[in-house]
Amino acid sequence: MTNNLLLGRAAVAAGAIVVAVVEFALLHSAAGVDLAVRSANSTRQITVAAVIVAAAVAALAGWALLAVLERRTNRSRVWWASIAGAVLLLSLVVGPPSGVGGGAKATLALLHLSVGVILILGLPRSRPEGTNR
Repeated sequence: MTNNLLLGRAAVAAGAIVVAVVEFALLHSAAGVDLAVRSANSTRQITVAAVIVAAAVAALAGWALLAVLERRTNRSRVWWASIAGAVLLLSLVVGPPSGVGGGAKATLALLHLSVGVILILGLPRSRPEGTNR
């Protein structure tokens, strides 16, 4: 992996994390949205640390999948967009509905969409021109 590719993809991953943290700060701290999720029999507050970890895991998993696809197929961008889009849709079906209240559900949806769209659009484009598969 070239340094330009590595730096470009790292910048996309970092950008997705920063956007998620800024959204969390604006909606949770500034707008007062209580970001909590309900699981089996408990309610859990979402912290900025959880937002950072979730965005970082999504970025690293997406980056790894894209790298594998680039080594295995000439249609890596098509496969990448299809798989990443399906994962984003699944995350929207599972994540936001567990939010406690409308504000939490909307915030979770926004966080999922923002990180997903940045990664889906940014990771494949961070490859230098002429080397895309």
